[in-house]
Amino acid sequence: MDRHILSRLRERMLDRGSIRNLPEKTLQESFILNTWGTNAIEGNSLTLDEVTKVIESGMSVANRPVRDLIETIQHRAALSEVVSGKIGEINMKSALNLHNMIFHGVLLDPGKWRTVNVRISGSKYSPPRVEKLISLLQEWERHYIEMEMKREDVFFQAAEMHFGFESIHPFSDGNGRVGRLLLNIHFLNHNWPLLQILPHDRNSYLKALESAYHNGMNSLKSFFETNMARSLVFVLDMVGSEDDKLLTLNEAKKASGTDYSTKYLALRIQQGEVPGIRLNSRWKTSPAAIGLYREIKGRE
Repeated sequence: MDRHILSRLRERMLDRGSIRNLPEKTLQESFILNTWGTNAIEGNSLTLDEVTKVIESGMSVANRPVRDLIETIQHRAALSEVVSGKIGEINMKSALNLHNMIFHGVLLDPGKWRTVNVRISGSKYSPPRVEKLISLLQEWERHYIEMEMKREDVFFQAAEMHFGFESIHPFSDGNGRVGRLLLNIHFLNHNWPLLQILPHDRNSYLKALESAYHNGMNSLKSFFETNMARSLVFVLDMVGSEDDKLLTLNEAKKASGTDYSTKYLALRIQQGEVPGIRLNSRWKTSPAAIGLYREIKGRE
């Protein structure tokens, strides 16, 4: 994603006010999408409609595992703590607190570091042995503070911090969900909205993490930039102007007055060039997002 486009989208959002003080309905919609996405990536069976029902009305859902329902309710509560700033630091204490909040009553060891050696399913990488956990986590904390003090690029920091946490894999289960909440603490602290990673992003996300083990942070950093653009257009749809309204590609094409075909727009969105998001199995974008792409790419 072109950083000029990303910055301009962020400016449009910040014109509407503070990230942490968005309208309650906007925050609720973000909580729902984030909770559904992060849990579904890990195998939670609830659909987006079911997560919406559980979070908005507090109602249960028939024929779903109790664990999936508890994870949904408790992740939403943990996310609320993150957005409010009550859990607002990148450190070991935050990781333990978040793990306890999400997995209390679900795992046998909520809020505790693992005491066994583990493997990451589908990865050639082996996490460190138990006896090295604490020293590696302490170094992970120090490294993040150093990056902050040096004012490193926010997306480079995100990639380094997230990869570092996931490579240590400090919990017996739940590392991904805690790691993504820490990622959102980082972005919120830098005035960016919640990063949404949805089920159809799973393969790209895991591929970017795997690439980080062998090739450095570029792929993971690029993945976060693309998904942040998607998160921005999602929020702007609720708080922005008429030009920020999310439309189907055909509707957005007409509203923006562009000559781009819907096939071209779909390809560019999937490639991370045009900001857009996939909701209910359909790619959507806004006239404003198309306009920014046309302006900045045309300038190049």
